Amino acid sequence: MRYAYYPGCSLESTAREYDLSARAVCRELGVELEEIADWSCCGSSPGHCTSFWLSHALAGRNLALAEREGMDMAVACPACFLRLKNTRHEAMANADLRKKLSEILGMPYQARHDVKHLLEIISSEVGMEAIRDRVKKPLSGLRLACYYGCFLVRPPKVVQFDDPENPQSLDLLMEALGAEAIDWSGKVDCCGGSLSLTRKDIVTKLVGEIVAAAEGVGAEALVTACPLCQVNLESRQKGGKLPIFYFSELMGLAFGMREAGAWFKRHLVSPVALLTSHGLL
Repeated sequence: MRYAYYPGCSLESTAREYDLSARAVCRELGVELEEIADWSCCGSSPGHCTSFWLSHALAGRNLALAEREGMDMAVACPACFLRLKNTRHEAMANADLRKKLSEILGMPYQARHDVKHLLEIISSEVGMEAIRDRVKKPLSGLRLACYYGCFLVRPPKVVQFDDPENPQSLDLLMEALGAEAIDWSGKVDCCGGSLSLTRKDIVTKLVGEIVAAAEGVGAEALVTACPLCQVNLESRQKGGKLPIFYFSELMGLAFGMREAGAWFKRHLVSPVALLTSHGLL
């Protein structure tokens, strides 16, 4: 399996451990990620709130670069995933948009290749049986609340991945690694990611509700697939005690990867004590 890999801005900075662990896990699983040469920001929230054509051009440039390589795109960040997926969705349905977008970009774009989140690739294309076969250190006893956030599974007509109200892919993946994925009510609640720097009061309230819901069902940590959610949940929770993992980090840990310990050192809320208590570090 080969994909044109779009890491996105966060994985080059605050979510470096997500990028490192995702690449390592994909190598182990035989998923080839070829980073798109000269990729650029997808526009995230500001782009589509500012200008229709700016939004599509920012996403479209990266889509056109991947299309030139003749591969589907693999994306790590759900916010990037939604923006890229939305532009492809609109372009597939509108020939005039494709033509105008190609003119703006100065390169052709025909929306021939799909956009997939890494979690979708791992859960649907690699499959749980292959995951279980690679587990060397089961995450036994680790009680996790799987947090999908707003963008990964919504809107369903665009992303076309998992159930928008009660997604299961991340839960099934954690169970394949030997952990306990607890059923809870907050898995698709908003953490206020786009307001993190502008309305701390709102974000603190939203994060507090999510953390309280997870702790209320006995979760020892949250696991997510989103760099914006991860840093928000780590930095805005009062007391800062609940670890927030990337799913790829826990995969690497369960696969027995030696470099996993270095990823956890990058966290604002250290998970080392929790993992040590379960004999995982």
